[in-house]
Amino acid sequence: MANSDLDVTQIARLARISLTEEEATLFQEQLGQVIDFAKKLSEVDVSAVEVSAHASPIFDVFREDVAAPSFTQEEALQNAPQQAKGLFIVPKVVE
Repeated sequence: MANSDLDVTQIARLARISLTEEEATLFQEQLGQVIDFAKKLSEVDVSAVEVSAHASPIFDVFREDVAAPSFTQEEALQNAPQQAKGLFIVPKVVE
């Protein structure tokens, strides 16, 4: 069922897509069918369904935050092209 409130030609113009009359008529009908299906879905009683953010349960997949040995400041700066006062010197990127 085509929805007369839909203006596929206006949407196509905004998207800078050229459509023939046949394409516009076809797309108008197809978009109407999609909207009719969405309306049909809104009629489904979901009052007994628990609200969820995901279709399947998702648990914390992160590893534990455990302190581990790392580089010393001298080791980190060892291969730096430029350094000063224990810091990396990098080119200015903001003008």
